[in-house]
Amino acid sequence: MTTWQWVLLTIGGLFALKVLALLSFRTGRRLLATWLIGFKYLFYGLADLFQLRRLAALLSGRQYQPLTRPRILRLGFEDLGPSYIKLGQIIASSPGLFTDPYVKEFRHCLDRVRAITFEECQTVVKEELGEKISLLKIDPKPLASASIAQVHAATFSDGREIVLKIQRPDIAERVEADVRIMRFWAKIASRLNPTLRLANPVGIVEDFGRTIKEELDFSMEGKNLDDFNQIMVTLKHHPDVSAPVVNWELTTPRVLTMERFHGHTVDDTAAVKASSVNPEEKLLLGMRAWFQCMMFHGFFHGDVHAGNLMWLNDGRIGFIDFGIVGRFSAIQRRLVTRYVMAFATGQFRELTDVLIEMGGVGGDVDGEALAADMKQVYSPLLSMNFGEMNYGDFLPQILGMARKHQLRLPNEFILIIKQLLYFDRYAKLLAPTLNVFTDPRVFSALAEDVQKSLALTSEQAN
Repeated sequence: MTTWQWVLLTIGGLFALKVLALLSFRTGRRLLATWLIGFKYLFYGLADLFQLRRLAALLSGRQYQPLTRPRILRLGFEDLGPSYIKLGQIIASSPGLFTDPYVKEFRHCLDRVRAITFEECQTVVKEELGEKISLLKIDPKPLASASIAQVHAATFSDGREIVLKIQRPDIAERVEADVRIMRFWAKIASRLNPTLRLANPVGIVEDFGRTIKEELDFSMEGKNLDDFNQIMVTLKHHPDVSAPVVNWELTTPRVLTMERFHGHTVDDTAAVKASSVNPEEKLLLGMRAWFQCMMFHGFFHGDVHAGNLMWLNDGRIGFIDFGIVGRFSAIQRRLVTRYVMAFATGQFRELTDVLIEMGGVGGDVDGEALAADMKQVYSPLLSMNFGEMNYGDFLPQILGMARKHQLRLPNEFILIIKQLLYFDRYAKLLAPTLNVFTDPRVFSALAEDVQKSLALTSEQAN
């Protein structure tokens, strides 16, 4: 063997050892899996482009279904698992930020994620509940299959109905590896794209990692459910708004047992039309309960996508899936409350002051210039109804203003904006002629709540 052959063999051996060392860690294996899944759907896309999939379907007698780009991306996200499915849920519930084909396709990520087998679910339940599993009769068919868990109906021997939220096996390790990979790409994206840096992608990934870690502890979610129901009792205005009641004897960090809700999701327009409820009034009631919970108690549901908000058959509004919640201090609540009121009343100079106090403006800022730019960009939103709004038209102006003034909101406030985008979508579906900032029913209630919240947070801050 020649010297060059020995050199090449040594280099190849060292490279193989490095690959083996990388693959011995979860992050390395997830990174490899990400690349393989990417190549898989690239191959499928090319096969579709050259009509090979159509030919294969014709020869086998199967129905041909074209692979659009949104569908390829959605299938890839589902293959990659819970972390990416969570991103898909954001796409599904943000029509102002993403085009209709992507929004419609990613709605599959809300509650129609690929199911795990009933045997896998039973294994998790047996590991968590032990002999207590004998108290239950679990329906093998899942009610819903979501990003980190699967929900199954069950009954006690006396006929009482409950549901079990069962965590997917080995999910914690997979999520941890995914967040490392996302953080790496977020850092690179921030360095390469100054505009993207203003959106704070690293901070978003860090916040995503923190919230999904909390979401994996179902005992914490059970406490969040209890907290929400107690707040609704304390507020006294919302006897028809509730979360499922937890059965603590059958709840662990990986299995959550709770009351079963019967109804339909907020975006099921066919069911809404078939019912006798007034969808606009229901939506306003649900939104006010959410706002009051945040303004008066510093606690809010942090993932109100369409699969987590229900109109129940008994007339109640049901909030489900409290794995992600936001919590604000008295000072943060005061800032958010001032922000909402300043925006609703078109006081853009006050809005600028609040942004500065939030730490959302970098460097030296010309307050008057920022207020003038915000007035130009945001004023149309205050006069349009929901059916007329198209955030695709406003987004370039908003991004341009953010670049010009180096706007950068803290992560907690980004979470609030995400929920407002969800509510905006439901309003377009259920109340397209409504504008929450000009409707007298909404504005008077909002003004009343804001004044009470400001007085309360002032007392708590002193």
